[in-house]
Order: sequence, then C-alpha cells, then structure tokens
Amino acid sequence: MKRRWISWWIANMMWIILFAAGTVVVWTREVDGAGVTQTPQLKLLAFIVLLIAFIFPLIVQAIWLIFNFKANKHVL
Repeated sequence: MKRRWISWWIANMMWIILFAAGTVVVWTREVDGAGVTQTPQLKLLAFIVLLIAFIFPLIVQAIWLIFNFKANKHVL
C-alpha cells in the first residue's frame, strides 16, 4: 500500500476512535460540565452536536479518498 493510503486509514481510525470515545462520554455521563443532570433528551441533543462536529472531518476524509483514487488511476 502506498503511504497516502496508509495515512488515510490511520486518520480514519483516529476519527473513529475519537467519535466512539465522545459517544461513550455523552451517553454514560450523569451530569455535564455545567452541572446539569442529563436526561435522555439532553443526551440525544449532545450526541447530535457531536455528529455535527464530526461532519467536517468526514467531508475532508471523503475528499482525501477521492484524491487517493484519482492518484491511483494515474499510477496504473
């Protein structure tokens, strides 16, 4: 595998681990940083905010994937 593919996979694994850790924190905490008791509705809202925050890295990774595919076609 080329270095750009290895880098792409490493970056994806990093984002997946960060997203999973954030999800675990959101769903397992009883009280947030402001001292508000977390209800299921507030946990869902916090999860939606987390999803929105991870949309930008998802877009960057998709563009990087397209770039990798186009770069591979030129090599073959």
